[in-house]
Amino acid sequence: MHRYRTQTCADLRASDVGQTVRLAGWVHRVRDHGGILFVDLRDHYGITQCLADPDSPAFKDVEKLRAEWCVRIDGVVKARDASLVNPKIPTGEVEVFIREVEVLGPAGELPLQVFGDQEYPEETRLRYRFLDLRREQMQRKMMLRSDVVRSLRQRMWDQNFREYQTPIITASSPEGARDFLVPSRLHPGKFYALPQAPQQFKQLLMVSGFDRYFQIAPCFRDEDPRADRSPTDFYQLDLEMSFVTQEDVFATVQPVIKGVFEEFGGGRKVDADWPLISYRDAALWYGTDKPDLRNPIRMQVVSDHFRGGGFGIFAKLLEQDGTEVRAIPAPKGGGRKFADRMNAWAQKEGLPGMGYIFWREAEDKSGMEAAGPIAKALGPERTEAIREQLGLGLGDAAFFLGGKPDAFEKIAGRARTVIGDELGLTEKDRFAFCWIVDFPMYEKTDDGKIDFSHNPFSMPQGGLEALNGDPLSIHAYQYDLACNGYELISGGIRNHRPDIMFKAFEIAGYGQDEVEKRFGGMVNAFRYGAPPHGGCAAGIDRMVMLLADEQNIREVILFPMNQRAEDLLMGAPSEPTPAQLRDLGLRVVREA
Repeated sequence: MHRYRTQTCADLRASDVGQTVRLAGWVHRVRDHGGILFVDLRDHYGITQCLADPDSPAFKDVEKLRAEWCVRIDGVVKARDASLVNPKIPTGEVEVFIREVEVLGPAGELPLQVFGDQEYPEETRLRYRFLDLRREQMQRKMMLRSDVVRSLRQRMWDQNFREYQTPIITASSPEGARDFLVPSRLHPGKFYALPQAPQQFKQLLMVSGFDRYFQIAPCFRDEDPRADRSPTDFYQLDLEMSFVTQEDVFATVQPVIKGVFEEFGGGRKVDADWPLISYRDAALWYGTDKPDLRNPIRMQVVSDHFRGGGFGIFAKLLEQDGTEVRAIPAPKGGGRKFADRMNAWAQKEGLPGMGYIFWREAEDKSGMEAAGPIAKALGPERTEAIREQLGLGLGDAAFFLGGKPDAFEKIAGRARTVIGDELGLTEKDRFAFCWIVDFPMYEKTDDGKIDFSHNPFSMPQGGLEALNGDPLSIHAYQYDLACNGYELISGGIRNHRPDIMFKAFEIAGYGQDEVEKRFGGMVNAFRYGAPPHGGCAAGIDRMVMLLADEQNIREVILFPMNQRAEDLLMGAPSEPTPAQLRDLGLRVVREA
């Protein structure tokens, strides 16, 4: 007989009755039913009910067992009485009569219970993550993550991609976030960096002639934590292809991502049609570049109906350059109570409120009328024009925000989300995807300078000729894939021409010498026959978060950092020893 087990805790069936078996696992719970002790023994695979009565030679040993002790149990498989069969577990027809118990690892007093669904503070869960991970729901989520990675790999291989590993220790490179720097012992005063992404290396692979690359890649960014973002490291499906257009990348990626969501989505609908929405339209319609298309609400500009009208606040606002008024349609939201709730929400967000109109049946039953302060100020002709433009009817409403779009777009987007949720318009059992395209190549910074708005390595639409025009009108071959309000993929067709690259960086204030210094390896490679190429990266943590129906990314990462970027289990970050600092030629200077 094997030293620890002959079966797992999920294996035994009615056909095993009469066999002598050996099981090993953790004591899930112990129950005393009239002098008969029941032990639910759990391992990674399942649970088996074991029992001992006073006639069992192991009865006194079983009495000593406590939750989460790691034990080995020898015993005989018996059939449960028909009335005691548990159809909820695969081993529910049988139980094991205990003959012998060996304690493999006793457990102290538990800081959190594995049995049950109790809620615990996140600090406790992260400090004792090894216990937290024993819980069924956590085991299920981590197995889901493993299965998703396996499926992604297989689907990439099926599309003739090969997996290659790129360096983890490399040079610092601006990717839009802070680097984690690694001091060099052999080169005092110099630093390596952990890669924010394999961006330059995967482009070099294309120059090297590998054509189709992918990698389940670890990435490292020193970022402020958010619910959907790890503050230190994350994993992505990284891919790159040669001799492709933007549309080729879309056609390659869609069946991979769609297939994974169909495989692991638990029966939820996965949209087959992935619309292409320009960055400009996404901001206008949804107030974000990662829209949730499960919510059908689409915002519209209604400035013309307010310009010179009786609603003085918006009329005066529209006299200023660059301002506009947008409407958020609210189908079936046409009531004073809902309007008051949305006003209260807006005030919590720091706004004085939101203007609104709702359409109700006229008091004299003669038809439909518009109600609310804005309707009274604008008059029936203008309110009717707004209703017709928005396609609204009896029992519907519209909310309004005005000003410079950059100042109110984000809060308008959040209001759209709240309205969709409150009115039950958002389809919860669905994955809705869309490609966001035509990102602006450049943006104006607060001090009036021109800088890259997103990825500096993307090819400008129109090539070198486009760079001779107004920088703020240039679009890049840059794209994101949004799903249910989250950015799932980011990518682009790369700038593989040194002449175009130097010109693009020159517009953003970087001279050729600086580009050569920062990206010398890649620029030099592009001088030796670089193919047109493009690709993208999909966030695996975020993908699993959506599939697991979680709101917090830490729920699908084995050993995550907390919100302060601390590893409470391992005690990181930690202070280096004086000897380590001497080896590296470093000194820590404390802030006053």
